[in-house]
Amino acid sequence: MGEDFLQHEGLIRFGSFCAVFAVMAVWEMLAPRRELTLTRAQRWVGNLGVVLIDTLLVRLIFPAAVVGGAVFAGAEGWGLLNYLSTPMWIAIPLAILALDLAIYLQHVLFHAVPALWRVHRMHHADLDFDVTTGVRFHPFEILLSLFIKLGVVLALGLPALSVLIFEVILSITSLFNHSNVCISPRLERVLRWLVVTPEMHRVHHSIDAPETNSNFGFNLPWWDRLFGTYCAQPRLGHEGMTLGIETYRDHRLCTGIFNLLRLPFLGDARSYPINRR
Repeated sequence: MGEDFLQHEGLIRFGSFCAVFAVMAVWEMLAPRRELTLTRAQRWVGNLGVVLIDTLLVRLIFPAAVVGGAVFAGAEGWGLLNYLSTPMWIAIPLAILALDLAIYLQHVLFHAVPALWRVHRMHHADLDFDVTTGVRFHPFEILLSLFIKLGVVLALGLPALSVLIFEVILSITSLFNHSNVCISPRLERVLRWLVVTPEMHRVHHSIDAPETNSNFGFNLPWWDRLFGTYCAQPRLGHEGMTLGIETYRDHRLCTGIFNLLRLPFLGDARSYPINRR
């Protein structure tokens, strides 16, 4: 399953991303949850421009991405699951759970360490919350996340198929749970036990520090409940909640590709790590 599998990896991920992005973008226009403070033109050029830079950078530095690392680990017999000869029907769900937990812990770490918060705060400095917020990550964060996931894949010997499934799920859920869409409250209460919903993750983008430092999950909502970082609703309600970061309220600093890329190098990050919780 080596080279043929890798040839289609990028196409599978790109196709699923485009399909879900289009669905969520249309849904936002037809049934928005909150009124946006800036126009899409003001925000989307920078947010989507960063995605293009992220993609080109990853393909340039590590063309095979994390799936390639899984293929290599499988061929060389590296990692715990390969050592134990774990059957695929057990290895795949275990791999998805392990990677999702790793992403949760990584997210907490990016809030806990000031130097990492500098990189991650580009994501939080968005003054609005919509589908493009789900792809607004600094290239430094994308590369760091790639190497963290690669370390997990090599250490545990995760199957390449499970890694591809996880990467597709991560891309889809990031678009979904950052979308500015209306969901029936009754349905949303059920969904948030199964997946991180926009209503749940929007709390994480609140300007209020305790709310910012909650609801770290991207795919599965269980880690936040298990580790005590779950926040059901914002203190002022979703309509009254202010989004973004307290120190970055000027939209000229928070939009545009150049401004987004330089955000990690501006100001002081020591006053906003998770230890303010």
